[in-house]
Amino acid sequence: MISDLHPRPYKLLFSGRRWQMRLVFWGGALAVGVIGVLFAAAATQAARLFHLLMIRPWVPLLVTPLGFMLSAWVAMRFFPGSQGSGIPQAIAARSLEPEARSRLLSLRQAFGKILLTLFGLAFGASIGREGPTVQVGAAIMLASGRLGGMGRARGLILAGSAAGVAAAFNTPLAGIVFAIEEMGRAFEQRTSGLLLIAVILAGIASLGLVGNYSYFGSTNSMLLVTIDWVAVLVCGVLGGALGGIFARLTLWSQARVGTWVAPQPMRRALLVALCCGLAVALCGMLSGGATYGTGYEAARAAVEGHSQPFYFAPLKFVATMASTLSGIPGGLFAPSLAVGAGLGNIIADVLHVHAAGAIVLLGMAAYFAGVVQAPITAAVIIAEMSNATAMRLPLLLAALIGYGVSRLFQRESLYHALAHNFRDEPGS
Repeated sequence: MISDLHPRPYKLLFSGRRWQMRLVFWGGALAVGVIGVLFAAAATQAARLFHLLMIRPWVPLLVTPLGFMLSAWVAMRFFPGSQGSGIPQAIAARSLEPEARSRLLSLRQAFGKILLTLFGLAFGASIGREGPTVQVGAAIMLASGRLGGMGRARGLILAGSAAGVAAAFNTPLAGIVFAIEEMGRAFEQRTSGLLLIAVILAGIASLGLVGNYSYFGSTNSMLLVTIDWVAVLVCGVLGGALGGIFARLTLWSQARVGTWVAPQPMRRALLVALCCGLAVALCGMLSGGATYGTGYEAARAAVEGHSQPFYFAPLKFVATMASTLSGIPGGLFAPSLAVGAGLGNIIADVLHVHAAGAIVLLGMAAYFAGVVQAPITAAVIIAEMSNATAMRLPLLLAALIGYGVSRLFQRESLYHALAHNFRDEPGS
């Protein structure tokens, strides 16, 4: 007699409860893809709204700081835990108890994350939507798991995070690699099915709505001569160093700001947001508006071989740092890629390389790997985003060098270090 603990295969196939779980899970994965695409479209419109507000170059000096203050206040008052990227929240939630986890990955938080990220972009913040999409995706999959009676919360968070990256960039392979390398730091066989199905369904939803596209278009750039290959080492070292410095400064500054804010949380947090907004506005004015928002336009132009001003990379670095410290919701993915593109552009100009667009991609991979310390993710995501099939090996090499150099400045991954803040919160 077969025990009920080991039902026959046909019983598993026709089990009503299991089909309910499957359908709800599939629906959640499709929802992540649809919401990711709609979020991307809304982010584009929010950035355009900001440019409409710039009727005079000095307007952001008033609008951006006030917008930062309002966004920080709404986040603290109505959506606590929504601040920053969203990836640290998803990482932290995997190790928290259900009650504490729901405070970081609820549908309410997902709504607030989307709303306030769009709000930040509408006021010129140097933020991206990709990290927030990870938190939103994890929240949706966790909610669908509860609705369908699934108990594998850690696997659902991992699957939702991967689906979020896949939907945000239309990069399914990068979504899987990101979940393994950055979110989980290990690949659990029992969650592999959830992960793959969620990414596939989110990707199908994205393809159905916007078609098969590359975030930075398609490039045929490749390394041609010796000086181009020398640039791999230069980009790896400089990109990794700058990325590691960004991560180290972010953690150091947040610790100091947190200590200063603690005695008067609301009042001082709003003052910090005001100062950070002013810094972002000043960087925008000095760059002619190039550092506002995600930096996508400048990065794509650099990939296509159009030289950018040398001051773009350092000003975007400062604007992204200020946006990160301000306490408003917003991600690091796109701004980091923009800083890396600016750095690659400088290196290409100094070395007089033959394939400037290829060196820009190397700068992006090295700097991004230096910031997040996930070199495989960096190489895969940039190769997918630019359809640069001939650059996969050089991108991986630059990312690995960048990762190694970054660890000389910051030993722990930025996202994992930031996740400690959410694990240590009262009630967690």
